[in-house]
Amino acid sequence: MDSNVQRRSVLAAMAGGAAGIVAGAAPATAAPADTAPTTKERLKGYTVPLSPRGVANLAGKPPWNYVGDAVGAEFWTSADAAAASLPTGLDPDPTSNGHGYAVFIDWQFAATPDDYLDPPFSLYSEFLILMDAQWQGTPVAWCPFIWVDNDASLARGWVQGFPKKIGSIRQTRAYNIDSLAAPVLGKGGKFAAMMSAGGRRLAETSVTLDHTADRLPALTRPIVNLRHFPQLAADKQDTPAVHELTMSVLDNLKFANTWVGTGDLRFLPAPREELADLQPRKVGVGFRGTLSYSVHDLRTL
Repeated sequence: MDSNVQRRSVLAAMAGGAAGIVAGAAPATAAPADTAPTTKERLKGYTVPLSPRGVANLAGKPPWNYVGDAVGAEFWTSADAAAASLPTGLDPDPTSNGHGYAVFIDWQFAATPDDYLDPPFSLYSEFLILMDAQWQGTPVAWCPFIWVDNDASLARGWVQGFPKKIGSIRQTRAYNIDSLAAPVLGKGGKFAAMMSAGGRRLAETSVTLDHTADRLPALTRPIVNLRHFPQLAADKQDTPAVHELTMSVLDNLKFANTWVGTGDLRFLPAPREELADLQPRKVGVGFRGTLSYSVHDLRTL
């Protein structure tokens, strides 16, 4: 890690007002004037592994472009469990205590125009939780847990602050043809999705569609994440190199073929997992739709 990268406290950033939310703001403590300039790294790339040509890295620089089909359900867990999942700097939303969404997405990714012609690289699936919260009185969505089945996606997620882990995610697919092997993407259509990790099923949902909607219910608030990178040196293990709240910037966000209806949702307990601590006490609407957006930037809070 670049020696100029220093830990930026979330609380200090928020206390700094407008200056504290500018991405790339200078560290609070300036380097001594006689500090020698950092030698430029000869290896190339955006994420590890850096390499001679810079093409071996897991994730190259943005822009990152996404399109995918989402299936999910709205839910309410206990207010205490929801509040316990929030990091320092976020507060429960008093208008929607315990409210959140579970979302399963089949993604296609491209950084260059031809990336989608490389399916092993561009295709992946994802499952994430979005909980209602507030940042300085602004309604936001907090992502406490997320799983993907692609290492490049995992790397992009860590850069953004999404706490991605590796899992297996599957969902029912719809096709543009009448078939007994697929549901209708319309009234009465039934979809299901499941996520497992470490050989254990952790989440499952089923949805029955009823009517169309303008957008996916789960994406009505800006998403806030926590970029956290620890240090391994014995005397610094409690002092992360990076610890900062971030807000996702989703450019050109679009929705299509969005349907909502009824849903069912379960989280299953497993060792070394805490998803089931957010066990739904009530399930609201289910949904299925297509979305697309691009990522060029990130807002540091």
